[in-house]
Amino acid sequence: MRSSIRAGLAALAVLGAVAAPALAQQRDPAYAAARSAGQVGEQPDGYLGIVGNANPALQRLVDDINIKRRAVYAEKAKENSATLEAYALTAGCQAIARTVPGEKYQAPDGSWQTRTSAPPIRDARCP
Repeated sequence: MRSSIRAGLAALAVLGAVAAPALAQQRDPAYAAARSAGQVGEQPDGYLGIVGNANPALQRLVDDINIKRRAVYAEKAKENSATLEAYALTAGCQAIARTVPGEKYQAPDGSWQTRTSAPPIRDARCP
């Protein structure tokens, strides 16, 4: 199982950039505001998470983005004969790597971190 995940991650490392344009389209003003305010952050599993307390509008925003992400991941995973989970993990690795100083991301231990100029703490399975 572990070797199949690693093989999937290696193959998807090249393909992970494909999801980036679809995710970039989700950067509407409400998302950009929540991200810059530190209310949301990238998670290692490829989905957006809420940092701290959620309000109904923020929860709807995050749910909507995650539904769209899952659809992209499912499509790309199928096209590349990979599992949804492996594709999502690779996308999460890349999303965390693309964070900029001041943005939030979730470390492998589950804690929320604020990106500094140093590289983010990423899952050991990241390519």
